[in-house]
Amino acid sequence: PFPRVFVTRRIVRDGSRYLGPYTDVKHLRKIMKTLRKIFPVRSCNYHLDEGVIKSGKIKLCLDYHIHRCNGPCQGLVSETEYNRMIRQVEKFLKGKTRELVQELRQKMEEESRALHFERAAQLRDQIHMIENYYFNAQKVVIGMGEIEDRDVVALATEGEDACAVVFKIRDAKLIGRQHFYLSGVEEKTEAEILTQFLQQYYLETDDYARQILLPVNLGESMPLLETWLSKQAGQKVALLVPRAGEKKKIVDLCQKNARYLLHELLLQKSKRQDYIHPAVKALQKDLHLPRPPLRIEAFDISNLQGKDAVASLVCFVNAHARKSEYRRFKIRSKDTPDDFAMMREVVYRRYHRLLEENKPLPDLILIDGGKGQLSSAKQVLEELGLEEQPVIGLAKRLEEVFLPGLSEPQNIPRRSAGLKLLQQIRDESHRFAISYHRKLRSKRTMQSPLDDIPGIGPIRKQQLLKTFGSLKKIREASLEELREKGKLPEKVARNLYQHFHPHSPTAPPEN
Repeated sequence: PFPRVFVTRRIVRDGSRYLGPYTDVKHLRKIMKTLRKIFPVRSCNYHLDEGVIKSGKIKLCLDYHIHRCNGPCQGLVSETEYNRMIRQVEKFLKGKTRELVQELRQKMEEESRALHFERAAQLRDQIHMIENYYFNAQKVVIGMGEIEDRDVVALATEGEDACAVVFKIRDAKLIGRQHFYLSGVEEKTEAEILTQFLQQYYLETDDYARQILLPVNLGESMPLLETWLSKQAGQKVALLVPRAGEKKKIVDLCQKNARYLLHELLLQKSKRQDYIHPAVKALQKDLHLPRPPLRIEAFDISNLQGKDAVASLVCFVNAHARKSEYRRFKIRSKDTPDDFAMMREVVYRRYHRLLEENKPLPDLILIDGGKGQLSSAKQVLEELGLEEQPVIGLAKRLEEVFLPGLSEPQNIPRRSAGLKLLQQIRDESHRFAISYHRKLRSKRTMQSPLDDIPGIGPIRKQQLLKTFGSLKKIREASLEELREKGKLPEKVARNLYQHFHPHSPTAPPEN
């Protein structure tokens, strides 16, 4: 007869009204603390029926004396009045603040007209506390121009893990955020995961919104899900996928939250020593490797018609870049375009050194290129006695993965986290090689003939160019002009003059 409001961890179909689930305990405690300040709901566990109340066996507790309870145990409040307050509590928890404040304000005016000023003052204080909680404490206001109740659902996935986030929007205000971690989703599409999540989520809640905003279309299951949700809610429920405007912005915000929370989960997992990133597990499965490729080293060649040829080595450990172990190579063996020979050189230099220094080898070597580059690398590894070393090639054109001894590329699913990891590593090795190649090319093109002359450093070079105006005029200057106008010592002036006039007679010595 006199319901309680309490927190539970499990649902029992005993006729009780359940709201939630709440995934943020801190937020839930704040709600319950505020609720008990606004509404005098009893906190005791007694079963209050008419016989118990009349017997007077239950004494008034401290809550009554500090105005946190109306004393239903002593019959000081009617069952009708108490249950009306419980309905107000439900509206408060559901975020129906406009409707609740309107109801309380109407009741306050009635009490005031009846000259019940103390009761009217209590209602006034209730209204102020509700407005302070929902209108001042609420930081996010959804500017959709409507007050339609909405739930916003978004999803982020990586490998076998996913995070679903639900924003609850009531009276155009974001009143709560819930997030749920999911696992074992690597073989499913985003639409399939969302469909199953919505069924599970709304099966365990009685709080339905008229609109549910989603990031993607659910396909054929969407109308069936709408029908099921409408039947569960007892009202029309629409699933919408906004493409623009304020609704799209709030869906994007929800999805950003999901990605952030999933990143936090993966970060916590990665701190465990036995943790293996889902992309690494997927790659092991895709390539049929004997052990997880925790350490992957990737090579790329960069040159311009054989000039300034360089190679890069990038290292990823457990799907994360380890930049302290990146390496750069200047190609020594070739100055003409020959990617195969260049690849043989850098692979030999890298793993010959690791063997000499007795350092561990990678679990997988990634070669940027097709069958030719892969064959070159495999040949060198066999010469070094590393026949069992796993090595693959990744061609840029069609993202084809090649294995040694197989003429056809491996059929790795495009959505595989393992393939995405390979692409990320390949792109990083390409970026690292290109940046080094550009640095060398820029250094070569910016180099001046003055840099090769003994006694002329950066400062003296700048002074000469400023004095004579150009390299051409320095070349045409006489020995005397270099000494006097250029203010160079005798020995430096002679070195400079002889550099530009190697076939001229030796300049006469100074008198």
